[in-house]
Formats: sequence, C-alpha cells, structure tokens
Amino acid sequence: MKTKCLIIGSGPAGYTAAIYASRANLQPVLIEGPQLGGQLTTTTEVENFPGYPDGVEPFQMMDDMRRQAERFGTTFVSGIVTKVELNTDGSKLKAHKVWVEDTDLYEADAVIIATGASAKYLGIESERTYKGRGVSACATCDGFFYRKKTVAVVGGGDTACEEANYLAGLCEKVYMIVRKPYLRASEIMQQRVLNNPKIEVLFEHNTLQLTGDGKVEGADLVYRKGEPDEQLRHIAINGFFLAIGHHPNTELFAGFLARDAEGYIITDGASTQCFSLPFREGQGVGLPGVFAAGDCADPHYRQAIVAAGSGAKAAIEADKYIKSL
Repeated sequence: MKTKCLIIGSGPAGYTAAIYASRANLQPVLIEGPQLGGQLTTTTEVENFPGYPDGVEPFQMMDDMRRQAERFGTTFVSGIVTKVELNTDGSKLKAHKVWVEDTDLYEADAVIIATGASAKYLGIESERTYKGRGVSACATCDGFFYRKKTVAVVGGGDTACEEANYLAGLCEKVYMIVRKPYLRASEIMQQRVLNNPKIEVLFEHNTLQLTGDGKVEGADLVYRKGEPDEQLRHIAINGFFLAIGHHPNTELFAGFLARDAEGYIITDGASTQCFSLPFREGQGVGLPGVFAAGDCADPHYRQAIVAAGSGAKAAIEADKYIKSL
C-alpha cells in the first residue's frame, strides 16, 4: 500500500499527528502497535491535559483523540511494525518502506515515528521468573488483582508515586522501595505519598530477589548496600510493581537514524526532523521525510501534552515536505 504519510504509534503524539495530517488532506495511515493509546494508558487519571477540567480517564482521552483523527480521514492499521527501510540516499523520489507483521508493506513519502517508550525492569533473575505471577509494570492494568493485599512499588519519581497512591486505594499496604535517600517526584506527588497512611517508603533500599512458591510472596532487600551499616531485610508482599523509568522504542531505526546514548531519536533542534547516519553533533544531515514525535524523541519531559504538541509539529512539517515534492 502506498500513502503520502505513515504514522507509527498510537499515543498522544501519534494520534495528534494523525489529526493534523488528515486535516491537511494527507490521508494518513496510522499503525497502532501493541499498546493502543500508548504508555499514557498505564496511568489512572489524567489531570493536567488542557480541556479536561475535572480530569479524564486515559482510555477515554485516547479514544477521543482516535475518533477525532478518524473523523478527518485517518486509516488505522492494527499490527506491529517489524521492519523499516528508510530512504537515506537523499532522493525525494524514493519512498520509505515499512513492514507490518513481516508481510504487509507500506510505502510512504513521509514517516512520522511516534513509537513512545517502554517501562524498564531491574534485571534480576527472579523478576523474569515471576513476570505475570506477581511482577508487573502497570498498576492500572493489574492492581485489581491485589485488592486488600500487600504490594511493593519500585521507584522514586512521579510515576512511582502515582502508582503507589493508586495501589493504596486498592491494597491493604504499599511499600515504596527507593534506592536513594529522597524522592525525585514533584512536591505534590511526594506529599500525597508521605501523607498516605497505607504507604511506607523504604529509602536507600535495593531489591536482591523475589521469593515465593510459584508466585510472588516476598522480597529480599538490602538497606544501604555497600555501607558499614548495610542490613538485609525481607518483606512479605503479593505483588511487585516496577516504576523506574522507560527506554525508547527505537531499535527498529538504529541502522538509519541518529540516536543518543539511551536510544532516544535525535531531532534537528526545535524541528521534529530526524538525522541520518553517520551523525556528529553539530554536523548532522537531516533525513528527508522522516520525523519523530513524542517520548521516543523526548528524554526530558515525557508528558502527554508535550507529546501531543510534538505530534502536531511533525504533521505540519510532513505536510510541508510532501507539498515540496
């Protein structure tokens, strides 16, 4: 299938890009990927997105965006992009190629990458052993199964605080395992955690392993690891939730686009245009017709409103590029 504009990703950046691209009569095709609505759907309620003064459930907000894009003519494709072949020779006459599920080929004049970022895990062996049997990276998805039970949340940022507060509304007790002696979260999120009687924050603790007979039943921790007063501790828990950050979903583009040390796509300053390889800071060459928006190119903010704004920018730039052909 050939299209003027192909969008990869269905979070705020992807859907907003689709709204703008379809209103520009680009008739975009959007590949929705494995998580409809993106990482935003792992939270409980969105309170800081303009236009929702009383807050909104993330699934509702993303459905609103999707229906708006559909209204203006966006075509949605369910599936996972498994291969790309971006035109890096500088010729505007050669299309970019994207394969979905290894079989369906899409050729596009412009590609907007809005693949987002995925949750990080600690990397301990028992984490893999109990994945799906007590280990989760989504409190919203799995918190229901731990009603009136005891769980732990790993992390000290806004996401960890939000998930701990959410779980406290369901569970009997919530531990927060924080490796630093302080929380990195915003002041309001810190206060919500510290003032919640169901949440106990374990500062300067690291997880050594999870224990249990077929499912998570406890966690072995170490307090002040490597220090003279290092201590081992065991806590009884039924669930173990990861909230320690994300990594960008950009591996597919590693051979074509410039990325930073963590894998975030590097764009041209305020523009969303991507750089081709090889790349040197200050000497990058823009890749015609390829744009990145949202968390896959944002290591700093990771906010829905910022992602949506970058999606709009990407679509506007894609429209200008296509009209220049």
